[in-house]
Amino acid sequence: MRTIRYTEEEQTKKERLEARISPRAKELIEEAAMLEGRTVSDFVVQHAQEAARSVIEKYNFIALSARDSKSFVEALLNPPAPNERLKRAAARHKKLISEK
Repeated sequence: MRTIRYTEEEQTKKERLEARISPRAKELIEEAAMLEGRTVSDFVVQHAQEAARSVIEKYNFIALSARDSKSFVEALLNPPAPNERLKRAAARHKKLISEK
């Protein structure tokens, strides 16, 4: 059996999470926790955190195609000249900043 070490943050648990699940789901979770040598709570919390991190990473990650990547880099290296609308916005910004 392996030794599990907890960080200070993990040892000072202050929040509670409850869920209603089917008897079969509970059996499945209990068996998996037992196989890993963990309590059901530790098992559920660990895997819920891993799933949460995965979902957050998925929504924070932007994947570009090769063509999109090439266009992005090209725009960074060779930006287009500013159009009139951008020039007016820059002038308004400069005026607002210099008035402060």
